[in-house]
Amino acid sequence: MYALLGLGTLAFVLCLALTPVFRYLSLKLGLVDQPDHNRKVHKHPIPRTGGVAIVLSYALALCFMVRFAPPGAAVTIQHRDLLWSLFPAVGLIFLIGLVDDLLGMKAWHKLLGQIVAALWAVSMGARVPLFNGHPGADWVMWPLSVLWLVGCTNAFNLIDGMDGLASGVGLFATFTTLLAALLQGNWGLAMATVPLAGCLLAFLRYNFNPASIFLGDSGSLTIGFLLGCFGVIWSQKSATLLGMIAPLMAFSLPLFEVCLSIGRRFLRNQPIFQPDRGHIHHRLLSRGLHPRAVALILYAACGIAAVLSLLQSSLSFHLGGLIIILFCSLSLFGIRRLNYIEFRTAGQVLRQGRILQMMQGEIHLENFRDAMNAAKTLNDCWNIICEACEEMDFCSVRMVINGQNFQEVFRMPIDDPTWQIRVKLKTEGQIVLIRSNESMPPALTGFLKVLQETMSDAKRFAPELKIADVSASISLLGAAATRISKL
Repeated sequence: MYALLGLGTLAFVLCLALTPVFRYLSLKLGLVDQPDHNRKVHKHPIPRTGGVAIVLSYALALCFMVRFAPPGAAVTIQHRDLLWSLFPAVGLIFLIGLVDDLLGMKAWHKLLGQIVAALWAVSMGARVPLFNGHPGADWVMWPLSVLWLVGCTNAFNLIDGMDGLASGVGLFATFTTLLAALLQGNWGLAMATVPLAGCLLAFLRYNFNPASIFLGDSGSLTIGFLLGCFGVIWSQKSATLLGMIAPLMAFSLPLFEVCLSIGRRFLRNQPIFQPDRGHIHHRLLSRGLHPRAVALILYAACGIAAVLSLLQSSLSFHLGGLIIILFCSLSLFGIRRLNYIEFRTAGQVLRQGRILQMMQGEIHLENFRDAMNAAKTLNDCWNIICEACEEMDFCSVRMVINGQNFQEVFRMPIDDPTWQIRVKLKTEGQIVLIRSNESMPPALTGFLKVLQETMSDAKRFAPELKIADVSASISLLGAAATRISKL
């Protein structure tokens, strides 16, 4: 225990002394993060090399303790070989972040490097437990472990958008992992987490609002990767995937940030790696809260998650299940309070069953396309069009093509406002669709596009029409759609 206290104190002192040094050097060399008056909330250039001070202090403290600890100290520890073998992977992650801070890297290049580092860590034993010892389990554990490590790495990078947020959240996650290691008697994990806790605690002295230095990618990526590895070691007391629940709860805030960001950008049809102002801290800042208040609120959320994760890890199976239910309920409540319009809209669509309607519409549309392509004569096409229009609840359809008239009335329009869609054919002719309904069917655009594709093939109808070309330039947005009150 004294060795752990000494290790944490040494890391704290080293980081407290080295951070101002790197801050000074960064200002001299111009290695600063410039404000953009949009997504970034700071107003002045801030050094972004805090990760260098943290990683260097962490490595020096750990090496000093291993080298100079008394022979009887509890440094001959569990998982020591695993922890040392992870250092090359951690070093690669640190170098990726440092290069990005100094020169800039494309998102896909960073992701590829993270996957390589994660594969190295998994090959050294940092694997998510999933029915260990069962044949074929490695085929599931490897991709799941890589996903966990890469997810944790980017999670802490994503929340590093406000003074003291990533370092504070990382400190809570590190303390939680340290307490879990002490409760388990896992001195190897405790020895690995203590210096990180000391470094983050010292770094907060300079990083809390108003921050004078940032973590940078070299810091946030490395902290996320380290904590991901620690979470795997924490969970290895269990032989099943359930052992990952406690670490997942402890790291829930940054992991939720990853999931929410991917979900938001997917629903908005935006690139996954495109920065925006939709992060959790941005949502809280938009409500007029001070950055310090936002940081403290998120610290409190991390504290609650930490307590629940430790309880879930320590209690019996049934009580642990209640903790999981409580955690999920609180998480859902918090996400709903953020009032993301993307998820609110998606929920409305799911509740109204519109996804099922869209799927059914696409199925009918494909059947319509196949039938139109298989039609041999103009009369066959007309019969197929009439059947499709009746299914889509049109009142009537009329087609005039090269002097030939086709018309079918399915029902009389009611007194409600009526829609008329006119499909002009390139030669002499048109198709007119009448609908007495405010809403348009979801598959209408595709239906008109299929009409355009199939009716533009004049060769099939040449003997009947005696024309060289028939084409319909029509889409829902480009159609001559006229809303009239009464026909």
